[in-house]
Amino acid sequence: MLGIPDNPFAPDVRRIIGWSGTWRAYLDRLRPPLTIGHQRSLGTLVRTRMGARVLDRLVAPVTSGVYSARPDDIDVDLAAPGLNAALTRTGSLSGAVAEMRLSRIDAKPADAPASDVPVAGGRKAPAPGGAVQGIAGGMSRLVDALVAQLLELGVELHTEASVDALAPNGTGWRVVMSGDTDPLDAEAVIVALPEGPARALLAPVVPALEVGDPVAPVVEVVTLVLDAPVLDAAPRGTGVLTVPGSHVAKALTHSTAKWDWVRDATDPGVHVVRVSFGAQGEEPATADLDDDAAARLALSEAAAMFGVELPASTLRAARRVRYVQSQPAATIGRAAETAAARGAVHAVTGLGVTGAWVAGTGLAQVIPDARVEADRVRSAALWHH
Repeated sequence: MLGIPDNPFAPDVRRIIGWSGTWRAYLDRLRPPLTIGHQRSLGTLVRTRMGARVLDRLVAPVTSGVYSARPDDIDVDLAAPGLNAALTRTGSLSGAVAEMRLSRIDAKPADAPASDVPVAGGRKAPAPGGAVQGIAGGMSRLVDALVAQLLELGVELHTEASVDALAPNGTGWRVVMSGDTDPLDAEAVIVALPEGPARALLAPVVPALEVGDPVAPVVEVVTLVLDAPVLDAAPRGTGVLTVPGSHVAKALTHSTAKWDWVRDATDPGVHVVRVSFGAQGEEPATADLDDDAAARLALSEAAAMFGVELPASTLRAARRVRYVQSQPAATIGRAAETAAARGAVHAVTGLGVTGAWVAGTGLAQVIPDARVEADRVRSAALWHH
């Protein structure tokens, strides 16, 4: 769980942290649990209970790859709800992880597919990547489907137009857009933007909203199409999370091994690999490189992570994408920041805000949050009449 092992003596764990790390982690079983209060920082909790090797070699790769954040900045209660309480019950961090993982496995539906991946203690765990679902053809199909449904419902869409300002118009709001686009008058407005632009747009009309320069992780992903039969055996399963400092890339996804539809769309021996660079407080190693140099670096990093030779001749094509992630919702203090921002927006009639920066990343958090916010704004508009 978050890279924390339930059995530090398991061969796969011991291979990564060594015998010295294993015995240090075992001290967790001998230390008394914290019964008054609890530890908020994931990094401090793991370092205190299990030592630096578990923290640096197991937990840090997960928080860097998943949250783009350091373990010390992750709030335990947000990233792993119930872990502190389980530690108090079981008397150790490894025992708490074992209890929580077992309860999750027991909670699986009876008709859920069984996994063939053994884990420490003889229990079964889901295969790596098995909990992640996708859309055949890629996530862009979701956008296409949403646009088609909106048009079918008669929604008026404006694309390639920047919103410069919001202003009260007496009965609602005026949306001022750049260029020759006429302003739009609306009874209510829901702002769905990244944090920086959202705060900048809302601050002039939401007095209690703070405007800052959010420290959000900048990530570059280089997708490689490789003619590399050596990868047919999926030497690293569906992907890799790297120990910070061991590589310049933070993660790798072997898309052909992870998604059936990608594998079905490629020729035999051809593989699609995505290499990620950058984390919170760390500029991507590809930032100052041109596209060709970025592709060469990604290929070199992929070869190192796969543990195989991938000469330049294996590269068929490459594509590079740069984006700014929302600040991780699980970082310490983040929940209070977003709650304050949302409360300030809610105090102004006819305004709403949604998106990953207030809801948390991932469709499983963004979609329910957007529905709730839309219902709130709609209800307020109806009652206003």
